[in-house]
Amino acid sequence: LGVGVMTFTSGPAAAYGLPGKNAAELMIDMINARGGIGGVPLKATYVDEAQGTQGVIAEYRRLAEDKGNQVMIAALSSANCLALAPLAEQLQAPTIGWNCDTHQLLLDGKSRYYFRPNGNTIPEFVAYALYLLQRKPDVKRIAIVNPDYAFGHDAALIFKTAMKALKPDVEVVAELFPKLGSANFQTEISKLSASRPDVVFSNLWGADLENFVRQAQPRGLFTSSQVVLALGETVLQRANLPDGVIVGVLGDGWWMSPDARANPVTKAFVEAYEKRFGEYPVFPSVKMANAIIYMKAAYEAALKKTGGKWPSRDELADAMRGSTVKTLTGTTVTRKDNDG
Repeated sequence: LGVGVMTFTSGPAAAYGLPGKNAAELMIDMINARGGIGGVPLKATYVDEAQGTQGVIAEYRRLAEDKGNQVMIAALSSANCLALAPLAEQLQAPTIGWNCDTHQLLLDGKSRYYFRPNGNTIPEFVAYALYLLQRKPDVKRIAIVNPDYAFGHDAALIFKTAMKALKPDVEVVAELFPKLGSANFQTEISKLSASRPDVVFSNLWGADLENFVRQAQPRGLFTSSQVVLALGETVLQRANLPDGVIVGVLGDGWWMSPDARANPVTKAFVEAYEKRFGEYPVFPSVKMANAIIYMKAAYEAALKKTGGKWPSRDELADAMRGSTVKTLTGTTVTRKDNDG
């Protein structure tokens, strides 16, 4: 049983993408050790998103046109997800967006083959505004440093709008959008320091986030301002953050999640992941694992409905629509627009 899996396995974004690939390998091995799905073993083909959107589209088409690959798990980048969504409809290929956080993905409510079992940017970034104001209700001046593409600009707009709605006297003193994949953030750090914000909000991720943290900390940014790192959990095992930084998890996570930590299946996954890879799973790992659990549940539901006959792609997509699936971090309910 083939499945196409798309993530970043090279370049700066691999710091985020490889934990996802690691989780996919582990979950598939665990499923196969228990007999596969319906007695059929899983085999993944991995596509590196670092080749760019056009390359990702070509690889997706190649894999989806092979009927042996009934399901695609794609992708990490919001830009790639937006590019693949119409192709999934055209090729009638059930596709699970394992890390497609942009709220734009399923806005029209017309998708039949693209599914997202995790949350999206609007509730995620509104939550940061709410939590920040609980921690720092007197905030007056905020600055934003986000990557220069849809995910970064969407997050900035959502966070600003939420802050203005909740606390109208808040002033945005800086908005910076460094190029994705930047290695040097000294210019942005200088501008942030000069703007004297009470709060610095960032949804930098991957190696960008690691580089920003390592360069900003010696210059005192983390002590002069309250820093909010929306995707900060991914660097906790690689960089030392000072006390007081608000560290976020985007979507499904195991770290600091009471529901996940109380789940014996999740505990077994975490232990197996740490034993194999020498580090704990970060939230991209958990989101990927949940996507595979979601896929497995769809196969099992479809097989039950067909009386054991191997399901078609349409029967798999039907099984995903409106489904309720218990994952490592809670329960995913698929809405009518295919959003989880």
